[in-house]
Amino acid sequence: MRSPFFKNHLESKAKIIDFHGWEMPLQYSGIIDEHKNVRENVGLFDVSHMGRFKIKGKESESQIQRLITNDISKIGDKQAIYSPMCNENGGIIDDVIVNRIYSNEFVIVVNSSNIKKDLDWITENVKSCEIQNITDDYALLALQGPKAEMVLKDVGVEQIENLKSFHLLEAKLDGVDCIISRTGYTGEDGFELFFDSKQVQIWEKLLETGTKYGIKPIGLGARDTLRLEAGLMLYGNDIDENISPLEAPLKWTVKFETEFIGKAALEQKKVEKKMRGFEITETKRVARKDNKIYDEEKEIGIVTSGNFSPTLGKPIGYCFVPVEYPLRGKIKINIGGKLYDGRLASTRFYKR
Repeated sequence: MRSPFFKNHLESKAKIIDFHGWEMPLQYSGIIDEHKNVRENVGLFDVSHMGRFKIKGKESESQIQRLITNDISKIGDKQAIYSPMCNENGGIIDDVIVNRIYSNEFVIVVNSSNIKKDLDWITENVKSCEIQNITDDYALLALQGPKAEMVLKDVGVEQIENLKSFHLLEAKLDGVDCIISRTGYTGEDGFELFFDSKQVQIWEKLLETGTKYGIKPIGLGARDTLRLEAGLMLYGNDIDENISPLEAPLKWTVKFETEFIGKAALEQKKVEKKMRGFEITETKRVARKDNKIYDEEKEIGIVTSGNFSPTLGKPIGYCFVPVEYPLRGKIKINIGGKLYDGRLASTRFYKR
């Protein structure tokens, strides 16, 4: 599969990879360069591979509430909320963003690897509502970084400076109808833009307008290092149907005062392992998924994500260890058959 902006990526000499069946850009100028540009200036991401489902109907709020662990009643029109979506056992089917467009109309953004699975799950569990897969109909771009707001102001979205985090705005962007949300997955201020997938000129318009702010196109490689520094989970690596939100650092999203699928299982669950961040202190080598974590010679856990942090200048990652292991505790990590010194940390390595 290809996004509407595939030709733009080729013209920008992106390195293209297969990502869950999508031909997507891994990098353009280089992962570290792109990463730093988002932290310091502004970057443009094609995230059209993410799934988008529209749910409409009088009972849409109550039906969506059954799907998610967070409290959907807390958001009004033109607002969004982040939440896990759990199975009956409390395992995470996916982590999603629910956007309330109007009182009874929602757009749910899901991970690209889970589009079919999520659509099947939602169709099975949401009754008396209209459900549409609008992934192919609407493009999705992310404009991220401290100068993202300036780019949108210069392109004519004057009211953008008043838009709060996790709020949405209907606006014209170069004459094109857009829904703009102040959301993203980088740890920086930023926006996500939904618009007709035929309006591919928006990509070049944003790059042209953002030239004076140092804008660059950003690939999946920097997207991964950015989210890792910011303490944001990657589905399939850090969370999946065998992990609960109480084991991942997502307890804050579980509102037991609401009714949702998996609630009973989570209420009864004894949490024996927790996700921690880690830093490697002995080497610049990077730990990867499934590398083992040790307390001296005793195996205690497993790496879920690891990479080099361009901001911190050292290897970091996430792992699961028993709950009794505290932050800043010393550990060893097996990389290529050799144990290297490290220490446990918060999963939030970077705060803007």
